[in-house]
Amino acid sequence: MARQEGFLPDQLGIKVLEATPERMVLAFDVAKAHHAPNGFLHAGAVVTLADTACGYGTMLALPEGASGFTTIELKSNFFATALSGRVVATAIPVHRGRTTQVWDAEVVSEESGKRMALFRCTQSVLWPR
Repeated sequence: MARQEGFLPDQLGIKVLEATPERMVLAFDVAKAHHAPNGFLHAGAVVTLADTACGYGTMLALPEGASGFTTIELKSNFFATALSGRVVATAIPVHRGRTTQVWDAEVVSEESGKRMALFRCTQSVLWPR
């Protein structure tokens, strides 16, 4: 996505695989830059992938006239890691209102098929003043 060029999702190599207001699928291929100093996949890389998927979905689903959005809450539960291969986040909307949107994302290792994390975020819809 051209809009992410030079920003954190671009730095992490996040790619958009599917983009609709009902479903966002994003991924990155695990590299050393995604690892924490302890050698495991950094939780922040997983959260960034999931949050980006939810954020891009929110952008596509903004109500007419809204000027943007910002994340006001997020939560992650981690179950597994991946040291190589592709990590994929699939995000779907749970609630799309005039003032807030809530999105859920599941993060999986494409290589093993294991669920790595579940993620939920609430977005505040912004309106021009």
